[in-house]
Amino acid sequence: MIIAVNTRLLLPRKLDGIGWFTYQTLKRITQSHPEHQFIFLFDRPFDSQFVFHSNVMPLVVPPPARHPVLWYLWLEWRLPRVLRRYKADVFLSPDGFLPLSLNIPTVTVIHDINFHHRPLDLPFTSRLYYKTFFPKFALKATCIATVSEYSKNDIVSSYGIQPSKVKVVYNGAHECYKPLSTEEKAVVRMKYTGGSEYFVFVGSLHPRKNVDGLLKGFDRFKSLTSSTFKLVIVGEKFFLNSHLEKTYREMKFMDDVFFTGRKEPEELSQIVGAAWALAFVPHFEGFGIPLLEAMQCNVPSVASNVTSIPEVAGDTAVYADPSDVNSIANGLSSMAFNLELREKLIQNCSVQRSKFSWDTTASKLWNLIESIFPE
Repeated sequence: MIIAVNTRLLLPRKLDGIGWFTYQTLKRITQSHPEHQFIFLFDRPFDSQFVFHSNVMPLVVPPPARHPVLWYLWLEWRLPRVLRRYKADVFLSPDGFLPLSLNIPTVTVIHDINFHHRPLDLPFTSRLYYKTFFPKFALKATCIATVSEYSKNDIVSSYGIQPSKVKVVYNGAHECYKPLSTEEKAVVRMKYTGGSEYFVFVGSLHPRKNVDGLLKGFDRFKSLTSSTFKLVIVGEKFFLNSHLEKTYREMKFMDDVFFTGRKEPEELSQIVGAAWALAFVPHFEGFGIPLLEAMQCNVPSVASNVTSIPEVAGDTAVYADPSDVNSIANGLSSMAFNLELREKLIQNCSVQRSKFSWDTTASKLWNLIESIFPE
């Protein structure tokens, strides 16, 4: 069987949530199924680390698809020709994008449809592309995988898809996320906050992630409690928009906030593992991998009470309304000072994290692919 895969988001040192899903599942699937050939379709020169096994044939199919016009050109003109030339039997797309002209079975992974509910978070051309094409991708796909029951129900209700067509394949966490010793935590705290306990946020500095609300909630928490806690923000500074910048500059306790920029998993796991708690209050998430990464480190969370987040965090979090600054501040306060509650949440981490693993994700995704193999 020849399985063609959209691997355009396998970018060295730039893997985001969808990129990690692609990496972790494809690495396992290709190595577990040497009897099949996989064609990895890159839109630019690739890194050899992504050629996971001898049954992987990497192909560069230009142009680099990083803009709506180029998305369309790559998907509707370039990929179909390549797939016909190499006689692909199945097409897998881990990022949800799909050539509409294909006449072979397809599995697409739609992680969430945040753009359907929050279109103004995107530039106009991207917003128009997602609005126009993602309902068509969902209808075209032979089978859809998604990463939470919340996202499944959302895709079904928003796009009119049959529930039986959408399967849940939860995310996992990188194996480097593990609990730290007391001594290791002290070393990390000294490096990032001068030794102070801290809350940590992990993610892009994007309006949907509500870093603006977190900063306001943290400032309110500090004003009400006079605590020594710090806030560490880990994410791409590129997304630090003017509104977020203004909020930060107006903070009373801005000196207690530390922006680290993007970090690779090995270093990030140390930052998360040494935190008092994860502070993660997005307006919308299809899964929320940082919640699981924190669980892996026995670190509880102050988390949003909306979308997929309660499904993923379970009994490892204190929940807050992401639109209410006081609710966020109260959540941080409970986590900081209710030591009995925090200890109970930490104990719950081992139970909740056992529900998720990349091995299980890869196995379920492979079962979907196998289920649509042509006879």
